[in-house]
Formats: sequence, C-alpha cells, structure tokens
Amino acid sequence: MAYIGTKGWYIQQLKEKGIYYHPTEKKKLELYKTFVVRNLYLQLTSKHNQD
Repeated sequence: MAYIGTKGWYIQQLKEKGIYYHPTEKKKLELYKTFVVRNLYLQLTSKHNQD
C-alpha cells in the first residue's frame, strides 16, 4: 500500500487502469520521476471526467 500522492500511489493507480508503460516513450513507469507519472495520471483522470 502506498500513501496517496506518492510516486508509488500514482503508478499503482495507472496500473489498475492498464497502463504499464509511458504512452510515447514506451519505458516502464517506474523509470520516471514523480512529476511525470503524476501528469500522466492527471491527464488520464481529466479525460475520464470529461466523458
């Protein structure tokens, strides 16, 4: 279990949605810094909320 707002939490949330790699660079999410993973998560949730 990861604390909310940490890199591990963002990665856990993305993996639950089926995203294991960065969409454009095709590297594992664990290789990126927290702000990159957070931005991916926010983009995913903002698209999901708009639909």
